[in-house]
Amino acid sequence: MDLLRQITRVPFALGLWSRFPVGSVKTRVHYGILPYPHYAYGVYWSAVLASRLGIPRISVIEFGVAGGRGLVALEQASIEIERELGVGIDVVGFDSGEGMPPPVDYRDLPHVWDAGFYKMDVGQLRARLQRAQLVLGDVAETTREWLQANERAPIGFVSFDLDYYSSTKAAFELLEGHEGTRLPRVHCYFDDIVSNALSCLNEHVGELLAIREFNDAHEQRKICKIEGLRMHRPRFELWHDQMYALHDFCHPQYTTLVTPTSDAERQLHL
Repeated sequence: MDLLRQITRVPFALGLWSRFPVGSVKTRVHYGILPYPHYAYGVYWSAVLASRLGIPRISVIEFGVAGGRGLVALEQASIEIERELGVGIDVVGFDSGEGMPPPVDYRDLPHVWDAGFYKMDVGQLRARLQRAQLVLGDVAETTREWLQANERAPIGFVSFDLDYYSSTKAAFELLEGHEGTRLPRVHCYFDDIVSNALSCLNEHVGELLAIREFNDAHEQRKICKIEGLRMHRPRFELWHDQMYALHDFCHPQYTTLVTPTSDAERQLHL
């Protein structure tokens, strides 16, 4: 691995590896070679968690599909990871299909986004998907309906890319189901928590506010940043600070040991 880390520091090596994706899925996830490496990371490790808990199938979800590049990448990564780990993976994308609705108030950051942004070409996207489910409509309604349907695999990974505070808070309905609807720890990616010079994001608006309010409202469930993630990666990647996990402390499998008992694994070089 040390030699491989050195090789990937050579200019253009990562791009070349991406074009010719040799190696195991685990290795390519670790080095960020798959498209949308943050998606691949979340799906891979949620599938590993499911495997070690004896759960045969999981759901992975994208909120805010827009043009569909992310959902296509999520589907492709899930197919490869499913094949390597033997855990079934259902892929679901939620979107209005009509672009962003009007902002509700200042918490939706109307100085950054406005109604109609990111409208979807539904027919074109469906033609690109192999098996992912595309759920169209108001997220506040479709999330609840999807969660209440029978025989949904437990949620393992969710990408929140809804931009608005109000839409993100509505999507958190997905985390309100009974314990069987999710793994004890659900990997989460938040796209819109990193500021640029004009957005000036903070915990009083946008996705960060939705996270803070969720945590304030729940004693035994918390959405927490995955601390020190970059320490276990071969190089810094911009998405490291955007990876969180829902911790369901009351989940019956939360305290189940999932670290293998070999000496090498006990060093936590995961």
